[in-house]
Amino acid sequence: MAIFEELKRRGLLAQLTDEAEIRDLINAGKATFYIGFDPTADSLHVGHFMALCLMKRLQMAGNRPIVLLGGGTGMIGDPSGKSDMRKMLTPEIIDHNIACFKKQMERFIDFSDGKAIAVNNADWLLDLNYVELLREVGPHFTVNRMLSHECFKQRWEKGLTFFEFNYMIMQSYDFYRLFQDYGCNMQFGGDDQWANMLGGTELIRRKLGKDAYAMTITLLLNSEGKKMGKTERGAVWLDPEKTSPYEFFQYWRNVADADVIKCLKMLTFVPVEEIEEMEQHLEGAAYNKAKELLAFELTKLVHGEEEAQKALDAARAVFGGGGSSENMPSTAIPADKLTDGRIGILDLLVECGLVPTKSEARRNVQQGGISVNDEKITDPKAEITLEGETIVRKGKKVFHKVTRA
Repeated sequence: MAIFEELKRRGLLAQLTDEAEIRDLINAGKATFYIGFDPTADSLHVGHFMALCLMKRLQMAGNRPIVLLGGGTGMIGDPSGKSDMRKMLTPEIIDHNIACFKKQMERFIDFSDGKAIAVNNADWLLDLNYVELLREVGPHFTVNRMLSHECFKQRWEKGLTFFEFNYMIMQSYDFYRLFQDYGCNMQFGGDDQWANMLGGTELIRRKLGKDAYAMTITLLLNSEGKKMGKTERGAVWLDPEKTSPYEFFQYWRNVADADVIKCLKMLTFVPVEEIEEMEQHLEGAAYNKAKELLAFELTKLVHGEEEAQKALDAARAVFGGGGSSENMPSTAIPADKLTDGRIGILDLLVECGLVPTKSEARRNVQQGGISVNDEKITDPKAEITLEGETIVRKGKKVFHKVTRA
């Protein structure tokens, strides 16, 4: 099966500027394409994961990826789909985050022998002369058209700053420069980037009289229409120091029944025929098998097969009643948080990161969702004695090991 047809069958394709041309180029391995990553944190997260997998799939089919690291655009911040302005980052933080991104990306993309390249848009954006940019790019964008795009609509009431308004122009200019400097003929990205991507193809057409193409991939939404990759503790990170391999595994092991086939198709490299066959017989215990496969495959992609196997073994032991805590997420509580070796249950839940606030901890306790060493805790004033190893369970599926520091 050709790569374009496989992407379509997996449900990855959303909007395309020219379906026939894009299909022919990527099926022939003749696309030089880019996806942009703004370094807003020191780790990639699940929101980036599908883009990385798309790059890997296309590279395996002979196409050449360009990773565009947003050292320049990261200083502005993309307002698309945001209700508030992003926090401004210092150049030092941006450079650090870029270094972290590069290291993680090497697990997915082969940069050897020019098969892929990584570039930083700070190399051209930070040296731009404002008046020159206005003269070169400004005439090709109308304010009316820019304001009509969906990506800005969430910002009307709170106000869209002129600072952020320039982001679309900067991203469009990126595509224009990559087209000229590297022969980049396509831009891919999430479906929320469609307006910015069209700006780039239009700028290339108006300035150079040539065609370039854009394609968006389906956003990873759960069956309730919410973006996947978030927990009560925040984003699901690819850095094992921020989200452990076990936690990463458990996130995917616990997806809703309605989402497991979609995730297998969109995120894993399991043959699509195998997934479709599985879908025909999905009922009862088969859902758990499918979720286990999903969790194992994704953990293997991000953290390697050894860590995936450890997470699988730990999950089977815990949920099978074996109680193994070897690879379970853990927290060591410092002595200054204890009184005579004890800590309040609400403080314990917050310290472990199982809830963001004490009020959320109180709600979980009062609703009977918390157990400590298999004993249900229903009193928000309860104090827990930490002796040796303590296992805290939240709901049916979240386990956490607690020790004294």
